[in-house]
Amino acid sequence: MKRPLGVIAGARSGDKGGDANLGIWTRTPEAYEWLKGFLTTEKLKELLPEANEVSRYELPNLKALNFVLHGLLGEGVASSTRFDPQAKALGEWLRSREAEIPEELL
Repeated sequence: MKRPLGVIAGARSGDKGGDANLGIWTRTPEAYEWLKGFLTTEKLKELLPEANEVSRYELPNLKALNFVLHGLLGEGVASSTRFDPQAKALGEWLRSREAEIPEELL
């Protein structure tokens, strides 16, 4: 079913200099396995088109993925021209993006 990612995942984000750090996690191992297969760096770039260079880290013990969006904030919060210069809303923006989520995970 097409639903916002936030239906099955939480997220937190923020700035690290000119980079944005974005963590997304699930509550169940089944949801994590789906998220791990679904949310590749390419898919993240599709869902968040403002992202260019992205690194992904898997945190299976936390049922989470962490992404670093390199250069998203320019030279940092003081010079960023983004509406959200500290990337605090980036996690919620990702959670609002719709995806085909298997019905058994809802």
